Amino acid sequence: MNYFNLKTTIEELVDLFPGAIPLLSKYGIRCLICGEPSWGTLEETANEKGISAKELENIITDINRQYEIYKGENPFCGKL
Repeated sequence: MNYFNLKTTIEELVDLFPGAIPLLSKYGIRCLICGEPSWGTLEETANEKGISAKELENIITDINRQYEIYKGENPFCGKL
């Protein structure tokens, strides 16, 4: 299932899935600035970093895969 996409903001991603921080860092995407999530979407941030559309697609697939695992380990994830 795809929870996150090109238009997902960094802030939304980090709020819903804190585990995305090291994943994004692995790909050279800095998502925290002075402890606060950076502004912009995954697509905007990737474009600023010169990441290709195909590479971004792979990154988003990885994030969604890891989020699926995270949700399985945290059954109350995303539920208020």
